[in-house]
Amino acid sequence: MTDQNPEVPAHDSPATADEFAPDSSVPAPAPARPAERAGDTTKDNPWPVRLLSQKIAQYIDRMVPLWIEGQVVQLNRRPGAGMAFLTLRDTDQDMSLPVSIYANALSAAGPLSEGAHVVAHVKPTFWTKRGSFQLQAREIAQVGLGELLARIEQLKSQLAAEGLFDDSRKKPLPFLPARVGLICGRESEALHDVVVNASNRWPEVQFEIREVAVQGVHAVAQVSAALAELDARDDIDVIVIARGGGAVEDLLPFSNESLVRAVAAARTPIVSAIGHERDTPLIDFAADFRASTPTDAAKRIVPNVVEERAGVANALGRIRGAIESRVIRESNGLAQLVSRPVLANPMALIAPHEVALGQQTERLRNSLDRQVMRLELELHRLSAQVGALSPRATLERGYAVVQDLSGHVVTTAESVAPGQEVSVRLYEGSFTATRNS
Repeated sequence: MTDQNPEVPAHDSPATADEFAPDSSVPAPAPARPAERAGDTTKDNPWPVRLLSQKIAQYIDRMVPLWIEGQVVQLNRRPGAGMAFLTLRDTDQDMSLPVSIYANALSAAGPLSEGAHVVAHVKPTFWTKRGSFQLQAREIAQVGLGELLARIEQLKSQLAAEGLFDDSRKKPLPFLPARVGLICGRESEALHDVVVNASNRWPEVQFEIREVAVQGVHAVAQVSAALAELDARDDIDVIVIARGGGAVEDLLPFSNESLVRAVAAARTPIVSAIGHERDTPLIDFAADFRASTPTDAAKRIVPNVVEERAGVANALGRIRGAIESRVIRESNGLAQLVSRPVLANPMALIAPHEVALGQQTERLRNSLDRQVMRLELELHRLSAQVGALSPRATLERGYAVVQDLSGHVVTTAESVAPGQEVSVRLYEGSFTATRNS
């Protein structure tokens, strides 16, 4: 069985055009009316492209003419053509818009070339067939140098009020950077001046070089990108932004607000070496150090190896001389101390005291001897006196001491009962006796 569309019958042979022709007897459905607003469109009721283009054109056409400012990056002007075309780029950001202008209005602005800073009175337009947007310029004029310098002074005052130029924000330059980031023009004299002079002063220094546009419409973007890249690297110790001298207009990119803020915000110390000493673009004030020329920058970022070696040799000489002077001074002082009598013969100081001590000791010994002799005589006298009064001396003369058994001395015969024993103590020895009657 074959699946078939119930509304279209199956045929065994190819269908003809007549078979698919609409039935004239059935009225065709009325086309849907487009939505009034973009938000009312649906999948089943979309806007046609032409309607969207018309709506955009109507919206843009309601915009009033206005003055804009930018830099000419492309200029297409054909001889004899009534219209000229150019591209205006924002002076701070990488944004641009196409501009068309009548040839006579462009000529009225005077000689105009790519890179010129201009203001233009434009009316936004939208081409519905191409779906493209552009600005229709009615008048264009170059911004004079005096006005640009006035704007730079105004920007300088504004950034200074924000504190971007304060000395307290500036970072000290490293004494001996191992690797230096260098932003300069392609094959420029500034590149030669920085690298050659720095290498002559310190041959071991290494460079990370970024050659970029240092004037014109691409200078700000390329210098800013190189600065961001080098500042993000941990092995870069200092960054030099260098450019040789030139006209004031050529140095304008280095007074661009976005570039000045990028220099002030960098974490790596920045050395600005733009133009000659009389040139002072705004990054000179935001940088951590301003060098008057690229050559001066080379002298500031690395020390002179000859001078440093001479300084080290000089310092070593001063240290050696100071040590020798100190040794001589201390040796002389020690000799003076050794030459004193007390150090030549240390016993000379002790001898008088030794004699006095001996005399005092002898006097003390004699005094003690006399005291001992006196006390010995007194002891003999007392001993003889005690001996004369002692009962033993009486016993020695033939007397005896009679005591009862309890140790009491018997002084009368009546105190001893018949048969009672008594102890008789003689001068030498003792015995017991018994009373008979």
